[in-house]
Amino acid sequence: MKPPKMGTSSSLTTAKPKLVAQRQDRRESKRIVIVDDHPVLRKGLGRIINSNDGFVVCGEAGEATDGMTLVRKEKPDLVIADIGLPGASGIELTKNIRAEFPRMPVLILSMHEEPLYAERALRAGAMGYIIKREALEKIADAVRDVLSGRRYVSPAISQQLSAHSKEGAKTLIAELTDRELEVLELIGKGCEVRDIAKQLGLSPKTVETHRTHIKEKLNLKNARGVARFAVQWLAEQSA
Repeated sequence: MKPPKMGTSSSLTTAKPKLVAQRQDRRESKRIVIVDDHPVLRKGLGRIINSNDGFVVCGEAGEATDGMTLVRKEKPDLVIADIGLPGASGIELTKNIRAEFPRMPVLILSMHEEPLYAERALRAGAMGYIIKREALEKIADAVRDVLSGRRYVSPAISQQLSAHSKEGAKTLIAELTDRELEVLELIGKGCEVRDIAKQLGLSPKTVETHRTHIKEKLNLKNARGVARFAVQWLAEQSA
């Protein structure tokens, strides 16, 4: 009878260095936290990021408070945050991150293609602004640029942003807070108070308070005046 072949030990020996190398690569990869309240988009972005050499998603959160807790725990190299998070917005989260971790870059993910939102995000300390319809295709480029210290703005709005910044004139809209601006846009899209509250993760009463502040800051007479202004403003932004 022939003695059994002795190949097992050598195959195990060759496998170990591969596992060690994979773990080493993972440790050396730039670590990224994603904060977005849409699980499907979060997972999709995570898959794309993890498929690129040198990047790894080290944590996910669905809202700003959990996101900030995760950032403190993981201390990632980059945070990707949705601008429209329920409760505190992505811009507020950016301000909090930059206050606590001044060197930690933030890339804002947004459904808004108006330059005003990008301008506010960048002014809050974000290093990049990418619109959601381009995210799956452009996220790797955006992450790479921001981690290299370069500002990234989606090509679809970068030219508009430049023109908008050169206008320089301070308008009444500029007096609105980031949350009031979001409420104004949703009013312009025909959303009722309860719909806005649901989308932004706020109570109807809080939305009504924001609408009152909008009315006062824009010198409008009533809620109907706010709605008319919102529709007209939104049409101008889309033109």
